[in-house]
Amino acid sequence: MVNEFKLPDVGEGLTEAEIVEWHVAVGDVIKVNDPVCDIETAKSVVELPSPYAGVVQALLVEVGTEVQVGTPIIRIGDSAEESVPDPETSVSDPEESVPDPEESVPDAETSVPEQEEPEKPLTLVGYGSKEDAVVRRNRTAAAPAAAAGNGVLAKPPARKLARDLGVDLATVTPEREDGVITTADVEALKGAPPAETREPVEPAAPVGGERREPIKGLRKQMGQAMVDSAFTLPHVTIWTTIDVTRTSELVGELKTDRDFAEVRVSPLLIVAKAALLAMRRTPIINSWWDEAAQEIVFKEYVNLGIAAATPRGLQVPNVKGADRMSLVELGAAINELTATARTGKTPPADQAGGTFTITNIGPFGIDGGAPIINPGESAILSVGAFKRQPWIVGTGDDERIEPRDVCTLALSFDHRHIDGEAGSRYLADVAKIVGDPSTALLF
Repeated sequence: MVNEFKLPDVGEGLTEAEIVEWHVAVGDVIKVNDPVCDIETAKSVVELPSPYAGVVQALLVEVGTEVQVGTPIIRIGDSAEESVPDPETSVSDPEESVPDPEESVPDAETSVPEQEEPEKPLTLVGYGSKEDAVVRRNRTAAAPAAAAGNGVLAKPPARKLARDLGVDLATVTPEREDGVITTADVEALKGAPPAETREPVEPAAPVGGERREPIKGLRKQMGQAMVDSAFTLPHVTIWTTIDVTRTSELVGELKTDRDFAEVRVSPLLIVAKAALLAMRRTPIINSWWDEAAQEIVFKEYVNLGIAAATPRGLQVPNVKGADRMSLVELGAAINELTATARTGKTPPADQAGGTFTITNIGPFGIDGGAPIINPGESAILSVGAFKRQPWIVGTGDDERIEPRDVCTLALSFDHRHIDGEAGSRYLADVAKIVGDPSTALLF
């Protein structure tokens, strides 16, 4: 029996995704729930487990290709007899594809059969290590290369590329030890004329250049979301600079507290707790303007988003029910979310349903900024760097200048329903707690 695994919707109405990496090859023996590939959606990179067990017959989509949900991406047979790859669709190794029968010659090399690995316990979907997830089936002889008319060995894709580019295969120097020319060898030469007709050219001095990347996946979604937010919500940004020395001291104390032994404590944790407590007095900060229904939706829970920079773009995972967590629980949740986000593999469910966001630009040494509100929310808090600066302390005759830790907090909010008074009161409350964490008892 042959099964084709079709690209599934991994969450939130996904319509398309890009194949980022294959974890299996044609001929591999796999089990149900073994990871077969990574895909990049508009939200994150997701690992897809196989719903079938058997032998991989063909990888139907090349790495870097964007496909629609429902498109077959891999073909799996349930026995070795059915595992002959389809040369028209298999893309696992184009250089090892079936040769042109009119020009093929025997290849003296055959691969050494690989020893089968022992079976491992079945893992659950989405869990378990990628390593040793598949078993390599004993290989047959490697596909022979085809010889050109002058005796040059070249794989069929390389011959076709050479014809398309007008490259004489006799002028191509193969990189492989067996002397077989690959597409990479042809691409290196491209349309250059035969060696005997080329004139020596002095190498040009490097003068720089440009590099282009397609706008897709997470970066595309992020860009569109920011445009939509910036041009549909009337943003207002206010900020305040405060003495945060007491928060710095508290962070130092918590790092030695045994209750926080498993938690990475940073100023962000104290600011996050302050942002949650301050919402009790200004709940409209945690609301949302529903344009379609013409209603203001007040959320009675806080899903706290933490903006995180990843190699693939900005992600905003959120801590569900953050307002009901203790400081230890909140710290552990933030640590886990940000660690996963840095890998670019935050599940879509962890990015959905946010109600308020904090963006921490302090680690980059930036004092402050005017952040753009995350779509579906009404406010975002920016946290600048904690910096040692001269600061006026005391009053009256006791007034003096001392070195203190100073930070700038900035709040952007939707001015359609959050007026300046509400926004200012909220930011002042956050600043009060961050300036003196003991005042948290008042909220």
